[in-house]
Amino acid sequence: MDFDEHYVKTILPQRPQDSHKGTFGHVLNISGCGNYSGAAYFSSIAPLKVGCGRSTLASVTNVLSAVSALSPDVILLPLQETRENAISSRALKKLEKIIKNYDAISVGCGISLNNDTGKFLKKLILILADLQIPLVVDADGLSLLGELKRRLKKIDLPEHTVLTPHPAELARLMGMTVDTVLLQPEFWVRKCCEKYDCTTVLKLHKTLVADNKGNFYINNTGNTALSHGGSGDVLCGMITGFLAQGLSPFAASILAVYLHGLSAELASKDLTEYSTLASDLLKYIPEAIKTIL
Repeated sequence: MDFDEHYVKTILPQRPQDSHKGTFGHVLNISGCGNYSGAAYFSSIAPLKVGCGRSTLASVTNVLSAVSALSPDVILLPLQETRENAISSRALKKLEKIIKNYDAISVGCGISLNNDTGKFLKKLILILADLQIPLVVDADGLSLLGELKRRLKKIDLPEHTVLTPHPAELARLMGMTVDTVLLQPEFWVRKCCEKYDCTTVLKLHKTLVADNKGNFYINNTGNTALSHGGSGDVLCGMITGFLAQGLSPFAASILAVYLHGLSAELASKDLTEYSTLASDLLKYIPEAIKTIL
């Protein structure tokens, strides 16, 4: 199959008139710590911008306060936290009781790197192992996952998992240098899919998407405007939002990276590639969607 612009148009979720917020899915975004409320905001709003019905942010109290001040659209779920204002591994007791109520889960944006967040991710993966809930792992979650893989050797991710590394994160996931990844990015993104039995989105100038079934896609939208902090958090939220609406991991990833890059192009026409920020991408997602309606 040719994964071209026509394909992108065909996989955009439909909006039946006889619908309600539950029709379009509910995302649980586990994100943020004391220093990274922006990551939590971007990855929580982006699912709504691509049509998801509801987005719940599970995080520490100061992050929830910051996100609440920026938008009334996100549902807030306070979690137990450590003294360093990071999510505590004890928070899983609360999430375990309700996690089956969500249609897609994202974890990792700005959660910080420490022993407690590592324990949290390990327990979350175990809880999700028997549930058919799609999972997106991004940012700090990828670094923690790479460390778990090195220590445990065998770690079984949920069936419908998407990993969204940049080259340095892919290098950590695969236990090699960044230069090695950049010499053969297509080879290593496929190897990541094999090693973790997942769909992988490698964020490059031309983002690569591969899955564990042999499918492969090279994205041609986007520009240097995406080289700002927070743009990856927006992409994470977009992928999760499409997963919550029922797309497969590969289709959700293709559609999200295409629209994410197109949002940057459209924003840059007004703001320049120098000045387009992650917060601007959110404003131009609707314009990007209009081009494929």
